[in-house]
Amino acid sequence: MLKTRELDKKFGAVHVTRQVSLKLERGERRVILGPNGAGKTTLFNQLVGELTPDSGSVHLAGEDVTSLTVAQRARRGLSRSYQKNTLFDGLTVEENLGLAAAVHTGHATRLWGDSLARPEVREIVQEVAEQVNLMPFIHAKVSEISYGVRRQLEVGVALATRPLVLLMDEPTSGVGPEMSKAFHDLLNNLPRDLTMLIIEHDMDLAFDVADTITVLNYGEVVFDGAPNEARGSSLLREIYLGSWEDA
Repeated sequence: MLKTRELDKKFGAVHVTRQVSLKLERGERRVILGPNGAGKTTLFNQLVGELTPDSGSVHLAGEDVTSLTVAQRARRGLSRSYQKNTLFDGLTVEENLGLAAAVHTGHATRLWGDSLARPEVREIVQEVAEQVNLMPFIHAKVSEISYGVRRQLEVGVALATRPLVLLMDEPTSGVGPEMSKAFHDLLNNLPRDLTMLIIEHDMDLAFDVADTITVLNYGEVVFDGAPNEARGSSLLREIYLGSWEDA
């Protein structure tokens, strides 16, 4: 469903990603781990088209999308939620979801009310709001909801575009233990045919939701395998200095 071939990116003398090759099958849930500065977000930026790799390629559902823009990749089914919230604070939860759904259905207009009034848009909004537990906040403005609920909404906005592949950059960043547990449940309850690639520092979440673990270090893939293999890897223990001994 999503494939990269030897993605390479440098910023001056700094080699940020080194020949990164990945292959995600339909419905696979893969978590990318790695210390700060490992190149994880730079890899995501190349996948979605925010950065152009110096060499290598990105393929989505069998199509080479390396030369396509962010919007073109999104229309083909590649969606992303960000580490920092990128929402419309002055709009309601429903309106934020509705705008994403309207773009997906081709009904986005300058008059938001017209877009949101369409049955197919409202159907997506309802379904996604239930999937990510946003119904209690559906009519609240984004400026009025908590940081944790905003994180849920970020995922919801991405889902409202009906992606084939969903990329999530640290979905539990900045949330407390209770909200982190809620995210575990949220991700586990998403449709199994949705392919997901997740950057995460929370080891509990990583090992709970992942079918596959990929570890980057200095921009290079140093491990790619099942979670139980990752737990037993001496290399990964060395990289993380034992930080997942209790995971």
